[in-house]
Amino acid sequence: MSYELIKRSITPADSDPSSLSVGRVLFAGGMAGIFNWAVAIPPDTLKSRLQTAPAGQYPNGLRDVFKELVAKEGVMSLYKGFTPVMLRAFPANAACFCGFECAMKFLNWAAPSL
Repeated sequence: MSYELIKRSITPADSDPSSLSVGRVLFAGGMAGIFNWAVAIPPDTLKSRLQTAPAGQYPNGLRDVFKELVAKEGVMSLYKGFTPVMLRAFPANAACFCGFECAMKFLNWAAPSL
């Protein structure tokens, strides 16, 4: 959803979003990845803590992980690893969405009636 919104917002007024340049597609894809991970880091941190904990440490699952993490390390601990995740998110998602756009252009060329 964020990818499509960014694509529409950077499309010139007299153009179609499907005709964006590669640079603009890369930018939209990279920013979509950044937005996704900004929202996904806290639950991912909780999941990782739960997965690496000894069996039985968190009997109520993610609720116990959340309570302990926030009590011991504060709310910002939910964003541990933010910088490396963001450094990876932009290029990885830019390439992913560029591949998606290339595939869609090829498929629309190869089978326009589908």
